[in-house]
Amino acid sequence: QVQLVESGGGLVQAGDSLRLSCAASGRTFSSYTMGWFRQAPGKEREFVAAIAWSGGSTYYADSVKGRFAISRDNAKNTVYLQMNSLKPEDTARYYCAAERTGIPAYRANPGFYEDWGQGTQVTVSS
Repeated sequence: QVQLVESGGGLVQAGDSLRLSCAASGRTFSSYTMGWFRQAPGKEREFVAAIAWSGGSTYYADSVKGRFAISRDNAKNTVYLQMNSLKPEDTARYYCAAERTGIPAYRANPGFYEDWGQGTQVTVSS
């Protein structure tokens, strides 16, 4: 099991940037696909981005492609989400999660992620 703790959320204006961090504990972090998901009030949790264990492959939801960038530092057991050109519709609670199989078909489905953090709130004002 991997324990995950997100940080870096906050209240920003449209067009601003934020960088979220997710610190993981556990010796096998470097072998997991890591994902970022978000959930707005009254909506289902949705996929934002994922990164393969090596960091060599990244995947994004169409809604954030070109604005967000996911990265990881396996030496620090940390995954990041750089969010640029933020929009009010990006307002949500952001969660990082760990997926153990590395199967590409699983990366955007929250049901396949075994470990989750508590989330960090991002609010974008217009």
